[in-house]
Amino acid sequence: METLDAIFTRRSIRKFKDKKISKEILDDILKAGMYAPSAYNQQPWQFIVIDDRKLLDDIPNIHPYASMCKTAPLAILVCADLTKEQSKDMWVFDCAAATQNIMLAAHDKHIGSVWVGVYFRKEHIDAFIKLLNLPKHIIPISLIPMGYSDEEIKKVDRFKKDRIHYNSF
Repeated sequence: METLDAIFTRRSIRKFKDKKISKEILDDILKAGMYAPSAYNQQPWQFIVIDDRKLLDDIPNIHPYASMCKTAPLAILVCADLTKEQSKDMWVFDCAAATQNIMLAAHDKHIGSVWVGVYFRKEHIDAFIKLLNLPKHIIPISLIPMGYSDEEIKKVDRFKKDRIHYNSF
């Protein structure tokens, strides 16, 4: 898939088929996350692959916008590792870039995904820390439920010329 085609056709998928994602495809998707740009090349991410059905079924109980985990064969929790911080607080942006890379790579492999925000909501952060027994230096940023899509998403045009400005607003 060409890069622009991947960007223009990727959509949030919330219903998944009961079909596992191969280890090879998952490894490619995770590798793409690790190729994201990061401030000072600090690469502050840790990825937790959640494929245990009980954990996936429990996630909607701790995050109200993660109901799609009930049909997803897996989810990736993108976390910041504060021990890798070289540039104060840039790990939020770095992990967001990794999240985007993961979702684009998944789309390239015909895997649907959706971005579920975790960071900035203390109750969501604390719930994932408790659920997955995360150490204090690991901060959950985003959750990406994924799997083979069980829904059709229409192509949309999001280009808006009125949002582009040159040299000043």
